[in-house]
Amino acid sequence: MPEQNLSTDRAAAIAKIRTAMIEKKMTQAELADNACCHEKTVQNMIAGRQVRDQTLFDVCAVLGLDFESIRQGWSGAAVSGPMELRGDGGHAAPVYMGAYTKAAVDHYIGCYLTVRPSFSKPDTYVAYRTDIVWDPDWPSLLFEESERPDVTYQHRGRIYVPASSMFVHFVSLTKGAMRMVMVSQLDQSGHMRGLITTLNKQGAMLIPVATPIVFAKRDAIAAMEVGEIAPAHGAHRACKALIEETMRDGYARLVG
Repeated sequence: MPEQNLSTDRAAAIAKIRTAMIEKKMTQAELADNACCHEKTVQNMIAGRQVRDQTLFDVCAVLGLDFESIRQGWSGAAVSGPMELRGDGGHAAPVYMGAYTKAAVDHYIGCYLTVRPSFSKPDTYVAYRTDIVWDPDWPSLLFEESERPDVTYQHRGRIYVPASSMFVHFVSLTKGAMRMVMVSQLDQSGHMRGLITTLNKQGAMLIPVATPIVFAKRDAIAAMEVGEIAPAHGAHRACKALIEETMRDGYARLVG
């Protein structure tokens, strides 16, 4: 479809996408990379050609645009579905994430001291900060890591809350690579405990690893609590106790 023959609604949707790209200083190649699609797909979208709803959804997520309004403008008709992608008009998370409302999960919002064993150093722990907020643009809980000793590998992603499970899932997806953390729901003591599964670089190779992990909710996190916690570190005993309790109380089990 040549761009000059676009409907007014689709042209307006494209203008919103272009404006968001300019605001974020993002090229078509960068948008394609972040939305996990081909650059040609983004070029077709900008030219007004038909693209899949999933592509529009991914692009909107990257640019912080409202998927429902963009899709409505794209099709020129009111959106009647799919509900699993729309998130009930901004009031609840999408069905595939658990369809939870902000009111049902607002106790998760806050900052957490996150502790797990080091992947490469014995009797050493890695501790960092994780912040959880509610994202109204893509209604769901959003988590973001900071103050990690390995800054390059800090993650940002979404939280999935199954209605019939005692566990929640922290999922981050980057260029097709997925990391998942499965932890117990937040308890009265302000803890979530479980397992992290990810990739760890050892030499020239990335290998799968899994280890216990704990999120401890805090009003504030002191600088001395984060980083690599070696045996001589003042926070080592507290970190060790958190991980040992996680294993002893059955929140995580490593087999083999």
